[in-house]
Amino acid sequence: MINRAISFLKISDTMYVLLIFAAIGDLIIPFILAPFYKDYNHFTMVMSMLGNQDSPLHFVYNLWLALAGIMFTLGSIRLYTVFAPISKALSIWLLLSILAFSIGACILSGIFSVGETKELITTSQKIHGFGSVIGFFLLVFVPLIIAILSFKSNDQFVGIISLLFFVFALLFFSLFVMADKEKYVNTIISYEGLWQRLWLLCMYAPIVIVSLKNLMKY
Repeated sequence: MINRAISFLKISDTMYVLLIFAAIGDLIIPFILAPFYKDYNHFTMVMSMLGNQDSPLHFVYNLWLALAGIMFTLGSIRLYTVFAPISKALSIWLLLSILAFSIGACILSGIFSVGETKELITTSQKIHGFGSVIGFFLLVFVPLIIAILSFKSNDQFVGIISLLFFVFALLFFSLFVMADKEKYVNTIISYEGLWQRLWLLCMYAPIVIVSLKNLMKY
């Protein structure tokens, strides 16, 4: 019985580590691969451009997306088990939101690469485009869900921090949507790549905070 408990704790630790690694890695990997892609601009170009066929290391980035999706999937199951006793309904919402992102914006996007532009012409581009849109949209609500669950469990610090990240996520999401509008060309709002990275940072941060906090309990 004791051995089983120890084994479960080890598996739980691994799932938290996977979540942290996937979240931080997703923000760092583009900076590692970008120097190999001539004229790539972190401020104006989205991260998925590193996975298009003209990117020298597109296979590396697409492989990373698939692996990140698997890690997020496994980690989301662990988060569900942590929050389910607090609110099963919200925990299911959290699980489904991360799963939608894991599958749509990571795994499917890694398998079906994007083109050089945002045009959705080929089947691969359409799967990538729709999968990413659905996945990213649902991930926006993750900080809010974690905030509510944290408040319910009397964890005011994580609740407040997560709520702030949710507000900033909405702000950066709005700027990201506005970035490709013609009237914002050559303005700071056109920095689509920057807004995407800040948007992701705000959505990932509460996941990392909760994972680290639970890791420190053991």
